[in-house]
Amino acid sequence: MTGRGGNTVRDLRRGSRATVLRRLYFDGPLSRQELGALTGLSAGSVSNVTGELLADGLIEECGSVGSDGGRPRTMLRVAAGRFRLVGVDVGETQVRVALFDLTRTELAAGDLPLSDRGRDAGHVAELILAGLADVLDRTGTAPEAVLGVGVGVPGIVEQGAPGTDGLGIVVHGQTVGWDAVPLGRLLRTGTGLPLFVDNGAKTLGQAEMWFGAGRGARHAVVALVGSGVGACVIADGARYRGATSSAGEWGHTKVHVGGRRCRCGARGCLEAYVGAEALVERWGAAPPGDEKAGLAALLAAAEAGEPAAVGLLDEAAEYLGAGIADLVNLFNPERIVIGGWAGLLLGPRLLPGIRAAATGYALRFPYEHALIVLGTLGPEAVTTGAATLPLSDFLDSGGQLPDRSHLSDASA
Repeated sequence: MTGRGGNTVRDLRRGSRATVLRRLYFDGPLSRQELGALTGLSAGSVSNVTGELLADGLIEECGSVGSDGGRPRTMLRVAAGRFRLVGVDVGETQVRVALFDLTRTELAAGDLPLSDRGRDAGHVAELILAGLADVLDRTGTAPEAVLGVGVGVPGIVEQGAPGTDGLGIVVHGQTVGWDAVPLGRLLRTGTGLPLFVDNGAKTLGQAEMWFGAGRGARHAVVALVGSGVGACVIADGARYRGATSSAGEWGHTKVHVGGRRCRCGARGCLEAYVGAEALVERWGAAPPGDEKAGLAALLAAAEAGEPAAVGLLDEAAEYLGAGIADLVNLFNPERIVIGGWAGLLLGPRLLPGIRAAATGYALRFPYEHALIVLGTLGPEAVTTGAATLPLSDFLDSGGQLPDRSHLSDASA
């Protein structure tokens, strides 16, 4: 049967389930009466949908509240303890794998350093699969309880054709030497769980918009400053992807024509001046160790008043401010959120300089309506954001559980 606008009754039912489930997830607990007011669904539709979701075990009753002169209202919420989510952050020096419940409570996590094989895609896939098996084993989590595995990667992601079970996922990571890497196929050899892969900056952006400093904004940019630099552009509440899902490569916008060589091969990229790898390299006085130790040492030197360190960070703040001014002029966001482990480490010191530079470089009118803030979800927000990929699919489908009957469950 077909409803209005060509939608089938099944489509309308799924849409109603998704609407109610999303409201309960983000705004619950709520009563049926509150759901009706918030969703615009009739009392009968709310009753039918919540009855289905209760029968499916996707939501649960959680007490009652009094009402003016009437019977107490039963409160409903998402059954957060029933399912699990996996988030993976493929970083520059390690792979982080974490298991969450639906409330984003981290149940187990593991950091797996890249070996001397470095960023070899096969090696990265092996680490992801090893980390996945480890967190499931440590928590005794059955594969059937996992809604999916979300992976944030440093690159542009082609999703492949629908219905290919992730086999068509291909990653183009120019800065890390990944040229059309079939990551979906590599991961599918070791797990039958549903796979969701996206650019790390985009997963960070979704997390901050849903749960962090971007919540409530309709137009925003969430910037990731780590070893490299990226951004997630939010236009009217939705992530802007562009023609080939490569929108947001902010780190490769040009701030100095003919300037420093960037990891991408071009010259004068923003990343070549403000990325952690570039800052530690330019300082040239970092102790042995990883980038995080080097950047922390640079920050400590600046706090101690060492001129070279102070000058380098002041320059980085100006470059970031100029880059943010470009975002303001191009996209007219109401909020710019700076995240990523390096962005949060340097943010408290650099933020005044960033704001001052943005004030000078941006057009006055749009800048007056923009707010520059630091992310609130911490340095592991890419992992949290990656876990929102299967969560988003679950909510958008109205709680439809993934069908894995035709997939191998050799490792999960």
